[in-house]
Amino acid sequence: MNPSTVNSNRLYLIVDLEATCWDGNVEGLDRKQTVDDMEIIEFGCAVAEDNGTVLDYRSFMVRPQLHPKLSEFCTQLTSITQSDVGAAAVYQSVVPEIDQWLKSYKLVGWGSWGNYDKNQISAEQRRHNLAPDFFSLPHINIKQQWRQGKVNSRSAGLANALKYHGLSFEGTHHRGIDDALNIARLLRFTEL
Repeated sequence: MNPSTVNSNRLYLIVDLEATCWDGNVEGLDRKQTVDDMEIIEFGCAVAEDNGTVLDYRSFMVRPQLHPKLSEFCTQLTSITQSDVGAAAVYQSVVPEIDQWLKSYKLVGWGSWGNYDKNQISAEQRRHNLAPDFFSLPHINIKQQWRQGKVNSRSAGLANALKYHGLSFEGTHHRGIDDALNIARLLRFTEL
C-alpha cells in the first residue's frame, strides 16, 4: 500500500523480537541469560493503524556476533535456523535497513507485547551505540494496555489474549513476524 493513501488513523510500529537464548546457562558461562547476553536474531515488524489494520510488514533477520552459533533450544523455540542467521546481515547493517523501510510512514509510536523488546533494543544500543530510529518514539506495552479492564488477564500470553476474543494464533508462535502480526490483530481491543 502506498503510504500517502493512508487514512487518518494513527500509525504504530508493532515489534516482536527473537533473540539468542539458552535452556539453562549461557554457553560458556555459569549463569542464566540476561538481555546483555542475548542478541536480536529477528526484528518482526508490522506497520498498523490503531484499529489493527496492517499496512505493511517485514521480517529482518540478524546474524548474532557474540554467540554466532544458535543453541538447539533457540532453534526449537523460534524455528529460526543457523542458516537463516548465517545468511543475515549483522545488527549494525540491519538497523539502517529498518530505518529506510519505515522512512515513508508517519509513526506516532511503537509497541510490543510486554517490555522485553524495549529492554533488548536498549541492550543492543549499549553494545553497538546504535538503535533503529523508531526507538526514539514513545513505546507502548500493548500487553499491559490490553489487560486493562479485563478479568483474569493477569497472566495473559499472546495466544490466550487472542483466544479471549475468539481468535486463533496465525503462523508460528515465537517467530517475530508472526507474533507482530498477531499483536496487531489485538489493537482494536486495546486502548492506545
